[in-house]
Amino acid sequence: MTEATDDELMQRVRDGDVAPLGVLFERHQVRLYNFFVRLTGRTAVSEDLVQEVFLRVLKYRHTYRGQSQFRTWLYQIARNARADHYRKRWRESELDDETSRTVPSTAPSVSEVLAGSQEAELIRRALQKLPEDKREVLVLSRYQDMRYEDIGRVLGCTEGTVKVRVHRAMKELRAAYDALVREGQAQ
Repeated sequence: MTEATDDELMQRVRDGDVAPLGVLFERHQVRLYNFFVRLTGRTAVSEDLVQEVFLRVLKYRHTYRGQSQFRTWLYQIARNARADHYRKRWRESELDDETSRTVPSTAPSVSEVLAGSQEAELIRRALQKLPEDKREVLVLSRYQDMRYEDIGRVLGCTEGTVKVRVHRAMKELRAAYDALVREGQAQ
C-alpha cells in the first residue's frame, strides 16, 4: 500500500476504504504541521489544525475528484480549516506566553540548516512580521516546495499572479530581515 501514490490512496478512501488514510496521514502530517506552525507561530494550534484537516479529509472524501494533485486538494482543506479556526475564535483572547510562540525546528529546510540557527531565527521572525497572505504564499512555495501552478489552484488565482505575489513577498521578507539585522547590530 505504501508504494501507491497519494492520488491512488485518496481514490480508495473516497470509494469507502478508509485504511489508506493512515498512510496519507503519515506522509503529510509533518509538512502540514510545519505549514501551520510557520503561519500561526503556535505549536498547539498547529497540532490541532493537522488533526482537523484529516478529519475533514475523511468527512469530505466524497468531494475528491482527482482532477488535481491530492496535495493541492489537501492544502485547500488546510487553508479552510485555519480560516475557520480563527473565524470561530476571533473574539477569544489568548495569552501570548513565550512557549506558545516558539516555532520548533522538527523539519527545517536545507537553507535553514546551512544558514545556521541565528540566521534561521531571524528569518523566522521576519516571516512572522509579514502580512498573512504574503507569509502564506512564501510558506507554500519555499517551505512546502509547491509549484506555482499548484499554489494558484490552492489560492484560486493564476500561476502568473502567484509569481508576482511570491516576488513581492520576498522583497518584503528581505526588508523585514534587514530591519531585524540592523536592530541586532544597534544593540
